Amino acid sequence: MLLADRGFANHELMGWLQASRWHYCCRLPCDVLLQGASKYPRLVGSLYPPLGEARLYRQVRLWTDGVYRCNLVLATVKGAKEAWAVVTDEPPSLQTLWQYALRFQVEELFLDSKSGAFELTDSRLRCEAALERLYLVAALALLYATTQGMSVQIAGLRQQVDPHWRRGISYLKMGLRWLQGVIHKGRQLLHPIPLLPKDPQPCFASNRAEQDFYDQIWFTRIRSLTCKP
Repeated sequence: MLLADRGFANHELMGWLQASRWHYCCRLPCDVLLQGASKYPRLVGSLYPPLGEARLYRQVRLWTDGVYRCNLVLATVKGAKEAWAVVTDEPPSLQTLWQYALRFQVEELFLDSKSGAFELTDSRLRCEAALERLYLVAALALLYATTQGMSVQIAGLRQQVDPHWRRGISYLKMGLRWLQGVIHKGRQLLHPIPLLPKDPQPCFASNRAEQDFYDQIWFTRIRSLTCKP
């Protein structure tokens, strides 16, 4: 399943998804034109439900030409900065919102690629081939350091690189700190392990972040509608 932010909503991507038969959850900008959701074509932003409500649309048509059909989930969640509009090829449900929310897990990777660890933006490269090679090297380094960090956790050595009572930094940063210790402090290089299918000790930046992660979203009203052909 492809999870994509608003910047990727376009004809080319939708055509590729339908031709390749990939499942998808893609967020739409508020200015995308929809057909079938009402008597006349409407912008996504004009269909947002009131606060605390969700609407599930089946078989909407996208953009002015209306070539692509999909299902749409609209939701206005308390505490969110703006309403969500997510299209999918699967039956529209609240599960659609949960699936799309998984996309936010990539934000930590973006941070590590920039100021968090590798400072890739400082390279100032403009050559596509050079950027591709640089990202390949960074991806290999990220994977290796992450597996080192997981090995540190499993071996019970976490507090040598992370003094918090509970894990307070990512496995990537744990691995990088351990590798620095291998070079400068004579630590033993640990055998990398496969990526863990389940995190033995989740990491949160604060108690509020942990509370928000586990907090359930409730809707006072959910409407399901089938669009006109």
